[in-house]
Amino acid sequence: MTILDDARPGMDPDTRPQDDLFGHVNGTWLREAEIPSDRSSWGPFVQLADVAERQVRDIITELAESREGGTAAPSIAEMSEADKIAALYNSFMDTEAIATLGLGPVRAQLDAVKGLRDVRDLAAFLGEFERIGGYGLFGSYVNTDDRNSDRYLFHVFQGGLGLPDETYYREDKHAETREKYVAYLTRMLTLGEHPDPAGAAQRILELDTVLARGHWERAETRDVQKTYNLRTIDELKAMCPAFDWDVYVRNLGGDDRTLAEVCVRQPSYFEHLSTVLEETPLDVWQDWLLSHVLRSAAPYLPDEFVETNFDFYGRTLSGTPELRARWKRAVSFVEGAMGEAVGRQYVARHFPPDSKAQMDDLVANLLAAYRESIGALDWMTEETKQRAYEKLATFRPKIGYPDEFRDYSNLQVVPHDLVANAQAATAFETDRHLAKIGAPVDRDEWFMLPQTVNAYYNPGTNEICFPAGILQKPFFSPDAHPAENYGGIGAVIGHEIGHGFDDQGAQYDGAGNLNDWWTPDDKAAFELRSKALIDQYDGLEPRGLPGEKVNGALTVGENIGDLGGLTIAHKAYVISQGGEASVEDRRRLFLNWAYIWRTKRRDELARQYLTTDPHSPPEFRANIARNLEEFHEVFGTQPGDGLWLDPADRVRIW
Repeated sequence: MTILDDARPGMDPDTRPQDDLFGHVNGTWLREAEIPSDRSSWGPFVQLADVAERQVRDIITELAESREGGTAAPSIAEMSEADKIAALYNSFMDTEAIATLGLGPVRAQLDAVKGLRDVRDLAAFLGEFERIGGYGLFGSYVNTDDRNSDRYLFHVFQGGLGLPDETYYREDKHAETREKYVAYLTRMLTLGEHPDPAGAAQRILELDTVLARGHWERAETRDVQKTYNLRTIDELKAMCPAFDWDVYVRNLGGDDRTLAEVCVRQPSYFEHLSTVLEETPLDVWQDWLLSHVLRSAAPYLPDEFVETNFDFYGRTLSGTPELRARWKRAVSFVEGAMGEAVGRQYVARHFPPDSKAQMDDLVANLLAAYRESIGALDWMTEETKQRAYEKLATFRPKIGYPDEFRDYSNLQVVPHDLVANAQAATAFETDRHLAKIGAPVDRDEWFMLPQTVNAYYNPGTNEICFPAGILQKPFFSPDAHPAENYGGIGAVIGHEIGHGFDDQGAQYDGAGNLNDWWTPDDKAAFELRSKALIDQYDGLEPRGLPGEKVNGALTVGENIGDLGGLTIAHKAYVISQGGEASVEDRRRLFLNWAYIWRTKRRDELARQYLTTDPHSPPEFRANIARNLEEFHEVFGTQPGDGLWLDPADRVRIW
């Protein structure tokens, strides 16, 4: 049975593809499918993730069971990778030990917050807290320098909020969510034995609201030029003098090199933060920090903490009725701690070598199609085309799994203490990332696990990555019709390559550096086409969410990726067929493209994503096909059809 046959049960024959490609392929399924009670969305992506989750569970439980009974357990220092995986999983599943420990594992942190004397102590605490997985006033990460991709750099960005986005604190439509947030904080602080939980919850909301006023709007944070702001440690201190950066970085585990130079993604936020630190009483900060300690540890504490946390972040914000089974959460925990060790076992069992060979051919055809497409562009000069070719030639594909898996020998795991293991795993990762600063850039590192059902493009290393988890039906199958593979994983490959040429990725050169390789006229022509895509998506109203609108500026990068991905996948398929392909086979390609976006979301999550997600809703991702002349040719669209666009209004960038 082909992928196309598998898609037919959910198709809607009463909806014409000329009117609604997404609805034609998925309409019956959308009406009849039920989202599992422990999920906020459902469709091929999530279904594949569920399959991978069960496969990983089998790997982990086999390891765990093989270490029960028998000889004495190894000492912590003698634990093998398999011993550590088993101990992590068992510590998550040991609800009796978790209940017995109660608040004990975080008592020291709670006491430290209560004992803070001043704002300097706050910075010291946040360094220790973030090292083991807490989240404080801002976020941080280590990545390559956008203007010097041969070195690593510490990056800081706006943060500190308990709700998904700054708009949640100021827009009237989120008023009910804010009330529920206060109720959630009250319950959590009550469990944490706060003497005035209701009063503290209100104060936390007020402080969050003040912090949110300094946040940049979501679409603005995508701008790679505006968010590249290199600062020395002295300049960082001058920007945010109320925060003690020295004690923070020391307690985080860094050294003099960590903040010698730092990229500040939103400088005005840190200027704002300094004022907030100076003007907010210490006892309010203590309330705020207590909530962060409890929220960070909640998934690993007794059931009442887990349920309270899920009730707000799962039910209220995402609409998910039921907490995921404990074994599923345990699998996620193990993957978060030792994901590549598990991935080594996963690919040995579930990723045949011939899949990797076929993917190599697909990627080669997609890159060839991009090269051919660039050559045919009528809006780009030869000078810029040559530089685009140069970038294309340096793309580095990563397929299936890394050549070398991560070494977890320095991760110390203990039996029967879940919080300690969660903190140790995060501290291990913190140390691994901080150690990159001053070291050569590791271009072989993977930023997704082999078992992940997703893909990515990383501009700083100019690489595209396709983990083994996504290289399955309906995206890819060695037994599928080639057109279906090109409409599935081929379009995904094209999408990720396309990120190298979207509104932000196009500003990076082949070495991974921000470098203006465009002539002014070519850049203007590109921006004109990008703006046309923004205008096309602005104001689109998702089915099921009347009155809600897509943000074209927020989603333009992903829309460019989708548009280029589908365009190039079609061209690559034709190339693979020797330059000719039948209408019937090309139809298969478009139908499978629409099928991979088969997604049903709970309204709460769909609304949240409209505000925070740079991807458009799935229906609009599928129906971006209306911009392709090839789509109109294959399906014979006419003026008046739902997906008809006048040729002058069709956006074609790559």
